[in-house]
Amino acid sequence: ATEASAKLNSENPALMRDVIVKGTRRALEFAKKCGASRFLLTSSGAVYGRQRPEVERISEDDEGLLCPVVPPSAYAEGKREAERLCQEARGGQFQVSITRGFAVAGPYLPLDIHFAIGNFIRDALRGTAILIQGDGTPYRSYLYGLDLAIWLWTVLLRGQDGRAYNVGSERRVSIVELARIVAAQLNPRIEIHVARKPVLGQMPEQYAPATERARSELGLRETVSLEESIRRTAQWAQVTGVLKHAS
Repeated sequence: ATEASAKLNSENPALMRDVIVKGTRRALEFAKKCGASRFLLTSSGAVYGRQRPEVERISEDDEGLLCPVVPPSAYAEGKREAERLCQEARGGQFQVSITRGFAVAGPYLPLDIHFAIGNFIRDALRGTAILIQGDGTPYRSYLYGLDLAIWLWTVLLRGQDGRAYNVGSERRVSIVELARIVAAQLNPRIEIHVARKPVLGQMPEQYAPATERARSELGLRETVSLEESIRRTAQWAQVTGVLKHAS
């Protein structure tokens, strides 16, 4: 796994890519030396690139729209290369499975970086207005952290050799809908401000997985709803004092 740092990806894309690729290569070398029988690569849904507007949920067999000459694609290109390295390392000593993760929520979620759900929870707990920087139309989905852990362990132990599995929730919500859900769960009285109006006729951006492969082959499912995930994240932030230090 590597840090999904939007700041690093933007300011130093070469380093972002090197961290992913070199780290994966070293992990594979270590797996061989220590006699591992199975290897799990935590890749990312970013490998698909931009999800086509007409596709509600992207599957493992879909091809997105990734432009390699755009600096923010360094993270995605790094993950693609990491997957290729893992495929090359297969055979003989150990089996390799790959997970492509999408958005996650739950305890330990940062409340003050580029994750919208964390920012919304922070604002709701403080009683300040939730501010949506864009037009609120993009779609995301959120898997609870505990479910994520179960899915990763299951793929590691039971995933097919060389197989990639999407890991995430199939429940799609727009950013503005997410803000309303957070407010309803934590502080119904706060206001929601949307910075920009949607462009007439423009299809909303989407980033949500199809998880039929993980469900049918491995029996995986979600056990914690988005609403419960928001409540648990908020409780964790209050109990641990994280909220006080969030910017």
